[in-house]
Order: sequence, then C-alpha cells, then structure tokens
Amino acid sequence: MGFYENTGVVLEGGGSRGVFTAGVLDYFMQRGLKTSYVVGVSAGACNAVDYVSEQPGRTKKCTIIRDKALEYASVKNLARKRSFFDMDLIFDRFPNELIPFDYETYFENVNNDISCEIVTTNCLTGKSVYWDTKSDGKRLMDTARASSSMPLLSPVVYIDSVPYLDGAIADSVPIGRSLRKGNKKNIVVLTKEKGYRKGRTGKNYARLIIQRYKKYPEFCRAAIHRNEMYDRQMSIIDRLEEEGRIFVIRPTMKPVSRTERNADILDEFYQNGLDTAEERFNDIIGYLNR
Repeated sequence: MGFYENTGVVLEGGGSRGVFTAGVLDYFMQRGLKTSYVVGVSAGACNAVDYVSEQPGRTKKCTIIRDKALEYASVKNLARKRSFFDMDLIFDRFPNELIPFDYETYFENVNNDISCEIVTTNCLTGKSVYWDTKSDGKRLMDTARASSSMPLLSPVVYIDSVPYLDGAIADSVPIGRSLRKGNKKNIVVLTKEKGYRKGRTGKNYARLIIQRYKKYPEFCRAAIHRNEMYDRQMSIIDRLEEEGRIFVIRPTMKPVSRTERNADILDEFYQNGLDTAEERFNDIIGYLNR
C-alpha cells in the first residue's frame, strides 16, 4: 500500500484490550501500510514493536493463550512473584524462545525509515520517558516490560538503576508526543468506546498506591491524578477528530476487561479490530492522502 512520511500511529494500552489493536495492526500489515513514526503505551508498546518488526499475528499469539502451560496471568503469580503477570515469560521466553521476535527486521527499520517510541513512567519524577532503542534487544524488551508493568499488578522495572512502571500513568495516549515530533497526520488506535471517561480516582485505589509506592511520592501523585489526565486527553482526541486532524479507530463492540484471559472472548475482540480496520481502511487512506 505504501509508506507515509510525517505520519504517526499512536497506540493506547489497556492490558488484554490490546488484542483489539493487534487486529487493527495485523490488517495494516496485510495491506502494507507503514508510517514513519509509531508510539505505544503498555500493551500498545507490545503492539508497536510487533508492527515495526513486521510480524502479523505475533501479538495475538502472545495474548490469546490456549495452552495452560503458557498462561502468564493468574492470582497465583501474585503470591509467587508479586506480579499478576509472569513478566519473565512475556518479555524473555516469548520473544527469545517460544514466540520469536524478529529483532533483525525491527532494528533495520528503526535505523532507517521508522521511529518507534515506547512510553514508560519514571517512578522518581512521575514523568513520562520515551525510549527509541536502536540496537540492544534486551533493552528493547526491558522498556516494553516497564511500559506494560501495571501498578499493584506488576513489580517495578529498573533500567540503568532507575525505577519505571506503566507508561500510561504519565501519558496514556501520547497523541501530544506525536504532534510535537512533527507528524502532520496521525492514526490513533484506542481500546475503549467513544465517549469513555474514567472519572474520579477511587479512594481505595489511591490508598493502595500510596501504601505500595510511598517512597515514590511523585509517582503516587501522577497515578492518583491519572484519571484526570486521561479524561483531558480523550477530550483533546475528540476535538482533533472532529476537526479532521487525526483519524481514530475504536472498538465497535463492548471492550473486554484489561485482565480478561478467556481465549474465545479475546479472539472475538481481536476479530473486531481486524474487521474495524478493514471496514475503515479506505477512509484511512483517504485521510492520509488528503
């Protein structure tokens, strides 16, 4: 289909909801749609690297698990590893052994035509950090792990001795980052329905955050106020969409839970991403060619 300069693909996270994004990007890859910039947060980061490595189906395989021996999300993990998700399985055994990641193609692309950024939250500052890794496979997976490490459900990830967690805490949908990078056109893939807002942060969640991360007060502040930041971002996205400045793809069915593990339910949500991308593809190309 073609390569689009000065164009961003912005990918929201959402845990298991990222399988919708996988369907969208798999269709883009089937049609040969490439852009000069990709940025992903949390599950969106995993989608981003698989998109840039040109591996349709890989994110789906990593998300929809039918083999119980490879199940990576469970309450048992919380007791054994203090993590709901088996992050070693997801970011080490999957890419390096079981569901191989194409490091060669990824690094060839990011050292030539494509910039791919992964968003993390620095626990010391509470601010977003954008990683554009050009050569180190382990570092690439470490940043994706950090971006995907949900507070309370995953341990802190240290990179260069600095603690990081879920990129969505500081920048849930980095459309602002893409615009600042100079991208004139942007495709934003969301994992919740149009009009969704988070509302106020619950008191119990705020209390748990402060108890768990009390040595990171700036992170606590960002986490507690994340809902407000997210709702502001959604209002900005709605406005930019209405003005025709960005193209937004959302689920057309009820989104799944961020911790959904039922393979049939996830497969249906993946298919919704694939179908939605196909249905709107001509409109996307029309927007990009305007």
